[in-house]
Amino acid sequence: MTAPIIECREVTLAYQDEIVVDKVNLSIAHGALLPFVGPNGAGKTTLFNAMLGLLKPRSGVIVRRFGARPPGYVPQQKQIDPLYPVSVRQIVAMGLYPEAGPWPGLKKSLRQRLDDTLAWFGLAEHERKTFAELSGGMRQKALIARAVVSQAEVIFLDEPLAGLDAAAEEATLQMLIDLNRSHGRTIILAHHRLEDLSRLASQVCLVNHQQATLVPADQAAATLAAAWRPNTPRQENDELLHN
Repeated sequence: MTAPIIECREVTLAYQDEIVVDKVNLSIAHGALLPFVGPNGAGKTTLFNAMLGLLKPRSGVIVRRFGARPPGYVPQQKQIDPLYPVSVRQIVAMGLYPEAGPWPGLKKSLRQRLDDTLAWFGLAEHERKTFAELSGGMRQKALIARAVVSQAEVIFLDEPLAGLDAAAEEATLQMLIDLNRSHGRTIILAHHRLEDLSRLASQVCLVNHQQATLVPADQAAATLAAAWRPNTPRQENDELLHN
């Protein structure tokens, strides 16, 4: 039996005196496509930071079996300045930095990998455009391509559908499914559209009330609604399920 690619053992995460998740036990299998769902502020991004090695647990252990290559990370688009004067090709090439070191110049094998990745994502004809010239969907493609070109075994994505129109949402979802099922990448994403869950995976990770628990995808909405307790009398379940 293959060991999990990530294991959280009794992990507690906190910022100063505020505990975000408490004594979490979680195993993520090699080759999984695992959505993380839960209310805003429940700790999804905090868990991602810890699994990426960016946040040290208050207690407990996180075991990472990524292999030699670091994990890929796709942030929310709002964290990227669209006016920064960098081309699509340069954005994607940033994923090669751990191997290539500082520019200028990439060796032939890395240039070929970069060209192949741009072509696979349909970005080759746009490679000289700046980030600001791209649509929301094309920007998301470029950010995912940056993670993929590194050949990372695991890719984390923080709300990859945020700000996209319906066509771009569908294209991005299909791309993630293909990367997982056809190319064997482990995909871990923070996600908010509950209607997509059964299509994406058989299980999801529900993050709520300082816990992270695997639940069947087709039961996620009901489980989340039953577990949710409003923070104020004005909040309604629909706000949680659709934001």
